[in-house]
Amino acid sequence: MTKEDRKKLIDSLSELLANNHNFYLTDVSTLNAEDTSRLRRMCFNRGIQMRVVKNTLLKKAMDNSEKDFDELHDALKGNTALMFAEAGSTPAKLIKEFRKKSDYPKVKAAFIEEMAYLGDDQLEFLASIKSKDELIADVVALLQSPLKNVVSALQSGGSKLSGILETLSEKSE
Repeated sequence: MTKEDRKKLIDSLSELLANNHNFYLTDVSTLNAEDTSRLRRMCFNRGIQMRVVKNTLLKKAMDNSEKDFDELHDALKGNTALMFAEAGSTPAKLIKEFRKKSDYPKVKAAFIEEMAYLGDDQLEFLASIKSKDELIADVVALLQSPLKNVVSALQSGGSKLSGILETLSEKSE
């Protein structure tokens, strides 16, 4: 690989890191060709971009970035595959599903919304992280709940009141 090709690759990795708020560093070293192909297909079907990279080039791309990736440098040992996704939990859910049949891929680290998570023991937590859209939906539901209670109380109270008035008017006759 020439210096120019290496620089282009580092620049493209830097751009990927800058444009994505969520990515995982994984170890897929023990997967055979069939399993690797199945993993790539699953990634494609779920909108996850997967790239196998050299650690030295990834480290240089991280150093060139404006974001702080210092915590992730220790995870850059052995074979590394990057997984980029829109939602932070999508790769973790995919890895959990894939590991029903295999022990790999292992999570080396994850960088989700400016926060670093190190180690494969974080997989359960990473899979449970809600996406931005899910959090917004939860907040909207929480805000709507008291309003719905007030409206339903007013509606039911009005029908009860009219029922009482009807009963009283019938009694007076």
